[in-house]
Amino acid sequence: MSAGKPPQPASSSSHSGPMCSLQSSLLTLAILTLLSFTYFSLNSPLSSSPTPQVSVAKLLIDNDKACQQAVSDGVDEEEFSDIYHSPSVFRLNYAEMERRFKVYIYPDGDPNTFYQTPRKLTGKYASEGYFFQNIRESRFRTDDPNRAHLFFIPISCHKMRGKGTSYENMTIIVQNYVQSLISKYPYWNRTLGADHFFVTCHDVGVRATEGVELLVKNSIRVVCSPSYDVGFIPHKDVALPQVLQPFALPAGGNDLENRTTLGFWAGHRNSKIRVILARVWENDTELDISNNRINRAMGPLLYQKRFYRTKFCICPGGSQVNSARIADSIHYGCVPVILSNYYDLPFNDILDWHKFAVVLKENDVYQLKQILKDIPDAEFVALHKSLVKVQKHFQWNSPPIKYDAFHMIMYELWLRHHGIKY
Repeated sequence: MSAGKPPQPASSSSHSGPMCSLQSSLLTLAILTLLSFTYFSLNSPLSSSPTPQVSVAKLLIDNDKACQQAVSDGVDEEEFSDIYHSPSVFRLNYAEMERRFKVYIYPDGDPNTFYQTPRKLTGKYASEGYFFQNIRESRFRTDDPNRAHLFFIPISCHKMRGKGTSYENMTIIVQNYVQSLISKYPYWNRTLGADHFFVTCHDVGVRATEGVELLVKNSIRVVCSPSYDVGFIPHKDVALPQVLQPFALPAGGNDLENRTTLGFWAGHRNSKIRVILARVWENDTELDISNNRINRAMGPLLYQKRFYRTKFCICPGGSQVNSARIADSIHYGCVPVILSNYYDLPFNDILDWHKFAVVLKENDVYQLKQILKDIPDAEFVALHKSLVKVQKHFQWNSPPIKYDAFHMIMYELWLRHHGIKY
């Protein structure tokens, strides 16, 4: 079954025209440069090398085939133009990933305990469960370790937490499991774990791995709490978006006329920044700031409905830098305001967060209202339109579909595997 509404098919192939025209122009320029170089080389008195055989027709035909393939795949240039740091690089690398990337899942461990299967696909830590399930449903899995680019260590700290395992015992369980893999298989020792990865959304998962030094130092950790001021290592580890699924209401977007509230936040005071946010703005008439979760007795889904009528949704860090509220805001079409220091935002090296979010420092909380009011209407409209474009990247599905959260995580892993040599 599908956990979310699949994205609509890409628009007509006419949108690929500008991309192919630019690509053809660049190829033509490259061919002319090559021909010029060949001509001058042949006419140089120092030249004694044979004439290189260049098939211009073949190059042009191959380029045309590539453009036609982009058209047949429904590539929409407009869709990718302004939310990625490098749209063309993303598109080409993503296509290569889909063709080539392979991951081997270690088969060891009893699925009825802490291994192989997710605890559940709902709640705050659903992202971990979806990844465990999606990797088995996808084209990326291989049963041949010799074909694998990366190796997945399938141990679920969320499952341990659900069974009441203590932090100390979690560390021992992880340590023993990894040591058993090292003893049984030759793959870890080729890179000391650099081509291995594990996934955990619960913050206890980060603590549970600290008993294996090389797991922290070398392996890729895909985590929901990617903070620069703790054990997270940027450029090696991967930020896993914390998505609370299933969403209670349909996705929002393209509904600007309904968004009359400037800003909204409601939640618990479980961090310093949340305490300050509530204290400074709780009684403001333009910002809808609540010190506690909205009482369900007041009506069904009132919390979720607030997202629909708000322009900017405030997303302060909680007990960790991350918050499921960010994915909620994106889903409901409310521009997220990131209010958390040292947070390596999910897909930060792929997506330009400044195109669909407002990224602030925690000290900006005191000027929060003025900062939001100073954003021109035209800029807000642009942020909102871009937000709708990235919604598919923060949605989990079963089975997974192109460009969803699972595929974005796989793309991050694909990028990182290029730096591993053995």
